[in-house]
Amino acid sequence: MVIRTEALTKDFRAGFWRPRPYRALDALNLDVQPGEIFGLLGPNGAGKTTTLKLLLQLIFPTSGTAEVLGKPPGDAEARRRLGYLPEHPYFYDYLTAEELLEYFGRLFGIDPGARKRRAAALLDEVGIGAARKLPLRKFSKGMLQRVGLAQAMLNDPELLILDEPMSGLDPVGRRDVRRLIARLHGEGRTILFSSHILSDAEALCSRVVILAQGRVVGDGSLRALLSEHVRGWELIVSRLSETARAAIAGAGRTIAPLADGNWQITLDAASRPEPVIADIAAQGASLVSAVPQIETLEDVFVRRIAGAGDSPR
Repeated sequence: MVIRTEALTKDFRAGFWRPRPYRALDALNLDVQPGEIFGLLGPNGAGKTTTLKLLLQLIFPTSGTAEVLGKPPGDAEARRRLGYLPEHPYFYDYLTAEELLEYFGRLFGIDPGARKRRAAALLDEVGIGAARKLPLRKFSKGMLQRVGLAQAMLNDPELLILDEPMSGLDPVGRRDVRRLIARLHGEGRTILFSSHILSDAEALCSRVVILAQGRVVGDGSLRALLSEHVRGWELIVSRLSETARAAIAGAGRTIAPLADGNWQITLDAASRPEPVIADIAAQGASLVSAVPQIETLEDVFVRRIAGAGDSPR
């Protein structure tokens, strides 16, 4: 187990005159297996960043326990084996990207020749070209995010914890970062990242947890979550004569023409495809494809968040 939490809870004091406890995270149970890309999803204020800060011991829990790489959060040995990118990285404005990575390399105890080569390779990898010689105060938010990714990988970590890693990136930058995360996963690293950009999670994650108001409202593999509700079926058929269309037409079935003489038959959620496929064969038509219309991650996310909206804190 790379990451494990049991009933992890965090309360903050909210208010000025009469501060009261505000529960940012409520009894989180989490387990991340070696080699996974695990997504921590939820709207703003759901408890994602609080969870990551607890795992890194940047803040301390009100109750519950956690382990990172088999050690308590904050353990020096575990920290050497992980990399972290905060949601809003802040670096020394007057250092260049090269100088910043060399500085962090010294903190890790990497020898001078190796850290210079590693810094140069990582800046190439995240797409920082000649700008590496400029002071960081001249960088855009997206460029700072790329430098942050480079520093998170500087120590060749087993575990990467990334808080909103696509934040501030344009579409090309997001594509590049997705490819980089996929490549790091291919090398056997474990990656935990938080995001509210669902398309990125859907493209990358093997498992996700959905948080709302500090509580888990959905968890499991993407396949299991997305197969919860089949909204219907789409059949593509060729050589469907007018007689065959009349025979197949019925309640819950919509037939529409496509290009190249093909036809689309759409079935609602209450209809099964097997009887229609049998009718297609009986009429001498050919089935090209049969695809279930399942929910997207966005559908699951919105439904689970809406279901948690009236829950007491």
